Amino acid sequence: MKILIDADGCPVMDITLSMAKERDIETIILCDTAHIINKEGVETITVSKGSDSVDFSLLKLVKKGDLVVTQDYGLAGMVLAKGGLAIRQDGLVYNDYNIDRLLEERHNAKKLRKSGARFKGPKKRTIEDDTKYTNELKKLLGENSEKR
Repeated sequence: MKILIDADGCPVMDITLSMAKERDIETIILCDTAHIINKEGVETITVSKGSDSVDFSLLKLVKKGDLVVTQDYGLAGMVLAKGGLAIRQDGLVYNDYNIDRLLEERHNAKKLRKSGARFKGPKKRTIEDDTKYTNELKKLLGENSEKR
């Protein structure tokens, strides 16, 4: 198992890197040229800026059993299809039961925005979000540590 982080706007990078280091799990950070990320002891792959460029680069690297940290539902769905695991920054673990609903909600929201509807932005990140993410990540890493 390795952990791949879709790092564009990822508020849980340090939590993830710390837990991966404790467990000696290879971790790769992927970002585009709009971000400069340099974490000691962690491979960072920087790709050209462009629509979904990080997503496609990440998909080339992910293998069955790998864990991806992303808030992108489309990417999460493709990771699941490849036999990988995916977790969102608030601790939601994507799975075959929730990904279709999330993708449908995203599609419906896009249609509504095109018709002029407005939505509130995301809520401010809380300590509870970090705690939930940490707990869910621990579960995923514990459940899959024997598969490494």
